[in-house]
Amino acid sequence: MSDAPIVVHRALPGGGRRVTVHRDGRDETLGIAHNDHDLTVFLERAGIAEPEDVLDDARWVEWRGGHAHDFTAT
Repeated sequence: MSDAPIVVHRALPGGGRRVTVHRDGRDETLGIAHNDHDLTVFLERAGIAEPEDVLDDARWVEWRGGHAHDFTAT
């Protein structure tokens, strides 16, 4: 586990991945992303100015339970 504030969780059985952000001492669900575009929209709404630039930065985003950028059910 990392200290990254954004977590892209394991793919759900129907596809898509839950995205959470840790801020103000708690985790907040941003939504279910089905692709990188969904993910960048969620991050933009959360206040990240250039979200596409942080997707592969482990200091910002932790991809759990699967490969980064893979949103299909396993």
